[in-house]
Amino acid sequence: MPNLPPLKPIDLNSLSRADLEAMDAAGEQINDCYRLLKKGSINIVGECLKDQGTFFQMEHYPQGDVYDSETFAQYYYHNHREDMDEHGHFHTFMRAGGIDAGTKPVPYDGEVKWELGKDAVSHVICISMDKAGFPIGLFATNRWVTGETWYRSEDVVTMLDNWVIDHAFPNLSVNLWITAMMRLFRPQIVELLQHRDQVVQSWADENTDNDVFEDRKLEVTGEMPISVEKQHELVKTALSKMH
Repeated sequence: MPNLPPLKPIDLNSLSRADLEAMDAAGEQINDCYRLLKKGSINIVGECLKDQGTFFQMEHYPQGDVYDSETFAQYYYHNHREDMDEHGHFHTFMRAGGIDAGTKPVPYDGEVKWELGKDAVSHVICISMDKAGFPIGLFATNRWVTGETWYRSEDVVTMLDNWVIDHAFPNLSVNLWITAMMRLFRPQIVELLQHRDQVVQSWADENTDNDVFEDRKLEVTGEMPISVEKQHELVKTALSKMH
């Protein structure tokens, strides 16, 4: 196992007021989504699995994924990590229409074909969920996991800032929730993406005979536990220290 770089701790006190206020608003949005879902006796995961039949590992839920044709953001929910505490996780993506035309994938001369042009798609981040339908973690993955077109972390961060789904399928509250999750946990997502690139480079340097993007020994490049309540509280505390 290569000596992989550690994840850096997140310091919310280093953020600007504008960033913190955006995160605070996202936290309020998430809480409001929870309130609305609770009134209907439903939850985030349950709405993605509703009317989908038997829940099979590796299948995408809802079937056909959730996609916003205006913003080109996309996500699906599935399960396959039996040794984890999670029930399953969301994979989030940005499709080609939401990627700036001047943004190019990293150079690649391996044997696997990457989708380019209008068929390109970039993975953003994964959100782990518990059995009650609440988020418990974030993680980033290697390319082969999602079959994505690989972009540098700084380019994916730009996509993150434009990641919005605000239509009503499978549930408007679910879509507003996952959009707000991208805002509330932006610092963690940025760190996981930057760390992802460092891990991939370190792995490639120490495994020169393998295509790092297709190496099945490297699946998850980094993960962090999360708490909406704790993050929102820390954001409010950081805001209160500003004059």
